[in-house]
Amino acid sequence: MIHSTKKLALTGGYAAALALKQIEPDVMPVYPITPQTPIIETYAKFCADGEAETEMIEVESEHSAMSAAVGASAAGARTVTATSSQGLALMNEILYIASGMRLPILMLVSARALSAPLNIHGDHSDVMGARDAGWIQIFCENSQEVYDKTIIGMKLAEKVKLPVMVIMDGFNTSHSVENLEVLDDKTVKKFVGEYRPEKHLLDIENPVTYGALALQNVYFEFKIDQEEAMGKAADEYEKITGEYEKISGRKYGLFEKYKTKEAEKILVIAGSAAGTAKDAVDELRKKGEKVGLLKIELFRPFPYKEISAALKNAKEIIVMDRSLSSGSKPAIYSEVLCSMYNVSSIKTSSIVYGLGGRDVFKKQIEQILEGKFNGNYLT
Repeated sequence: MIHSTKKLALTGGYAAALALKQIEPDVMPVYPITPQTPIIETYAKFCADGEAETEMIEVESEHSAMSAAVGASAAGARTVTATSSQGLALMNEILYIASGMRLPILMLVSARALSAPLNIHGDHSDVMGARDAGWIQIFCENSQEVYDKTIIGMKLAEKVKLPVMVIMDGFNTSHSVENLEVLDDKTVKKFVGEYRPEKHLLDIENPVTYGALALQNVYFEFKIDQEEAMGKAADEYEKITGEYEKISGRKYGLFEKYKTKEAEKILVIAGSAAGTAKDAVDELRKKGEKVGLLKIELFRPFPYKEISAALKNAKEIIVMDRSLSSGSKPAIYSEVLCSMYNVSSIKTSSIVYGLGGRDVFKKQIEQILEGKFNGNYLT
């Protein structure tokens, strides 16, 4: 049954904080960094005003924030945090510990360029640098998706016992005000459910060890178990988004197919630029062009078979990445190529755009889809 909703105009950062308030996690270690800071500022105000009872821990760095999150989650607390850019890079050592210990930490990321040179604006360099750290990664197009996927991400993390990143584009989404619908607190709490960890350090009746030494005879098996859990995460994500659709009326999936039926040319993209790309597709469809869009939502684990099925009838695929993979092909493009390895007849090209927050316009995407743009970098 779809529950009543309230319509609000919120930034992506505020929408994330509001979803957290409705979830009301036990612990939130925090350290500020642009453009993530409004998330923790807003949530801190909720706590100060008595609207949430989360234990917020102010630490000295992002490395410490993730370290504290690991400790809190291992102790059995529902745990969340947030970061951006160099902060996510500084956490890198601990990201692997969180995933290797199978801790269901939720982290909101306002994706931002990495230094040097110093840049505080949005691209996907930070999250793509962490793509193999064992975290589930969910991309958001707008504030509505940030709100919804924060709730979905928390439930998913605790279901599969793996940490989750919910990713919004820095400034484009984190600081832009958009209209969205929010559920009431009771509905969100019921959907997420009470957190009851199967094992935790404070359960003295059933003692466990976290962070034990594992040498050649067992380390491999730990990693196989971890990868099997990641492999099941896509199915669980679809189940949870299906449940969420029943209470919200909003449908999510591994990806969104936008006017891909009978499309001869399909653009693949993730994040806020998908909204601009949809406008470009609409404009060209009016002119009779057979174009469509596939928007990536779940990037880790990557849904290879499903992506292949969604793109197999296209004559041309254009993948737009908001990050570089130095010395290699861009991340999303590489994954799409892997998906389509058995459909080699389809022309597939790569375009990098929007680094350091550079704007991408509808007219530019129209030119790409019309074949009027030649090159690998949309500058």
